[in-house]
Amino acid sequence: MRRGALHPRARGAAQLLVLWLIALLTALVGAFALSARIEHLQGRVLYQGVAGEQAARAGLEYAVARMLDPVPERRWLPDGREYAWRFAGADIALRLVDESGKVDLNAAQQPLLAALLRAVGAEQSQAERLAGAILDWRDPDDLGQALDAAEDPQYAAAGLPYGAKDAPLESIGELQQILGMTPELYAALLPHVTVHSGLAMPDSRFAGAPVLQALGMDPEQALQSRRSAPGLPVPPELLGGGTGTYSIDSRARLADGREAVLQAVVRVGGGISPGAAYTILRWKEGASASDASSGP
Repeated sequence: MRRGALHPRARGAAQLLVLWLIALLTALVGAFALSARIEHLQGRVLYQGVAGEQAARAGLEYAVARMLDPVPERRWLPDGREYAWRFAGADIALRLVDESGKVDLNAAQQPLLAALLRAVGAEQSQAERLAGAILDWRDPDDLGQALDAAEDPQYAAAGLPYGAKDAPLESIGELQQILGMTPELYAALLPHVTVHSGLAMPDSRFAGAPVLQALGMDPEQALQSRRSAPGLPVPPELLGGGTGTYSIDSRARLADGREAVLQAVVRVGGGISPGAAYTILRWKEGASASDASSGP
């Protein structure tokens, strides 16, 4: 054997070591490429999410500006009709409702509350009972309604660790705590009730179909005037009025089909911060919002 020549076994071991090193480097390069690919996809998803959220936010800002437009022909109306707008490649669907078109949970009386509950699907007896429970929840005394009282003893009997609040509702979400309320009825009521108008009777110009039905009106006839195509003259009876407090539903759809949803209640006319055009009373955003506002 020539001096310096490797023994066949040593040469085989060296070749095997080289192959192992090549395999290891291949695995490392593959892992790095996979990690880079995952990070790229995560960054893309994050970017698209932020882009959608900002498009929905832009829709809300634009809706406020259009509601305050000094030219009546260009003004958007907060009566539940849907408006379309395109911003930065996103298609945005906007729906605006003046809170005066909703039933105020702190001001409405039992007959109207019961009628609204029936309009969204409650049985007659269930509607009467829940309407009374809402009154017992918000009134300052511990005296229950003549029929189906819902004060502290009744909550205790139902196994609930709390009693009637005996104070006005601060948010719509409190409805979920009221004795006898079901998730289905709560979801159905959500777009049609408020705690911000202070009105005993809602303004029918801005009311949705269930509220109109609760008021004893024909929803189809009342809503017909809101279906005029964009660009047509706005019916004079729909101009003016309202409370200046609005529910705004902004849904932005990006080119890839991703959707961002922003649902807010805002009071127009100066915010807490200097220069702000509105005050936020409620704010919910995300790729999917559970309490989507329904149409008229």
